[in-house]
Amino acid sequence: MIRMPGLTLDADNAAFMRDNHIRAICLFRGNMQDEHQLKQFTRDLRQTMGTDSLIALDQEGGAVVRSLWVPQPPAAMSLGASADPELCRQVGAAVARSVRALGFNWNFAPVLDLNNNVYNPVISERSFGSEPAKAAALALAWMQGSLAEGVACCVKHFPGHGDTHVDSHRDLPTVDKSLEALRALELEPFRIAVGQQAPAIMTAHIVYPALDAEHPATMSHRILTGLLREEWGYQGVVITDGMDMHAIAGRYGVGQAAVRALAAGADLVMALGTRETQIEALNALTEFILSGKISRAELNTRLQRVKSLCERFPCQDEVYQTEIADRILMSQAWKKGLTAFGQPQAPATGSRVRLVVSADVVSDGVSEAGIPAAKVKAMLETLYDVEMTTFSDAEQFDWASLPQDGRAVILASTIRIRYSEKVRREWKPNLHLVLWNPFQMLDIDAPALVTYGFAPPAVDAARAWLAGEIDAAGVLPVQLPSGSASH
Repeated sequence: MIRMPGLTLDADNAAFMRDNHIRAICLFRGNMQDEHQLKQFTRDLRQTMGTDSLIALDQEGGAVVRSLWVPQPPAAMSLGASADPELCRQVGAAVARSVRALGFNWNFAPVLDLNNNVYNPVISERSFGSEPAKAAALALAWMQGSLAEGVACCVKHFPGHGDTHVDSHRDLPTVDKSLEALRALELEPFRIAVGQQAPAIMTAHIVYPALDAEHPATMSHRILTGLLREEWGYQGVVITDGMDMHAIAGRYGVGQAAVRALAAGADLVMALGTRETQIEALNALTEFILSGKISRAELNTRLQRVKSLCERFPCQDEVYQTEIADRILMSQAWKKGLTAFGQPQAPATGSRVRLVVSADVVSDGVSEAGIPAAKVKAMLETLYDVEMTTFSDAEQFDWASLPQDGRAVILASTIRIRYSEKVRREWKPNLHLVLWNPFQMLDIDAPALVTYGFAPPAVDAARAWLAGEIDAAGVLPVQLPSGSASH
């Protein structure tokens, strides 16, 4: 599987795909402009690749979505806060309808990682919770909704990325737990997913010494073949996470990494990177196959798994007919997940407030860019007289410089990274609107409203709570460190 540059399929890329028999593409935000452009792009890709083709994206929900104009699904943890499997099934189905109409047949979701580490820099609100059976039940209800609408899912990141404080896009994390602990926690949602016949599983670029002390899961024969295939009897497609990620590319080299993943038991290697690194991976895989180190029978088994996925979930070219109903569903779902922490009180409508918010939030490469300050201000201005103070670097911002003019201070957290010790010590708002990473509620000594995301329906849910139209009835689906239950 490769990624493509640009908004259209040019002759050069089409020739590269045909010459190298590429049948799987992953598209990102940079490939998407609007519905008309994207449908034409996927149509051209399908025509070039043929009927047995996979066109994928990451439309998880929350901050990890690629198409921004379709109804925006809640983050997994928002759905976890609702604890409603039927709602999860409906949301999964609605996501599938929206991406199917754009020409996709594979969605890299849902996340089965358990967020049992509040300092995790890359999973956080992407997880349904920290309790294995509950999180798995919600995630797999979401998956069944998608499958029923004809879009393949890919549960991730096997065997679990939840208990890390390192982002594998940047370095190689280790989860150093006993086998007993892994089986009780990290592995359990994936074992349940195998029982429910998840059509595909994505590997994690993480070392689990209790399972394999030498190799990250993506390259571990012991994990991908020994545990997943032989012990659990998994028959679906195994795809690697992006092999351009620094945890892998920087350590093993792209070609060598692709070969190791195939040897370990992966069916598909996700060679994102550049044309140059894609060719390097293709050449290395070709050489490995021609060397006879993988048997023809084994290769055919892998190819058949991928072919079966294509046949079961064909790409479709259709009109999106349920958009209005799906928008209403997503709006209700975001509202259901709203979570109060420390008994927050909304300022009275019409009162004077000061908004403190980050000026700009760029994409970190995994998530979409956060909400601009002006949009938070515009939402608050429907209810209050608002003055806004922005900061570009929280660490450098002087909280004591805020005017003492009687305005209630609302801090809106629109960034993913946790706040520093200095900020924790000095910042004292009256109300904390947590519009992304829920664990920032632990950083600021103030009552908080947690939305788990900043998509328009999430911000609208916050506005409805501030206006007194709805309650925040969600329950954080994560066990917090002792001593942080409330303020």
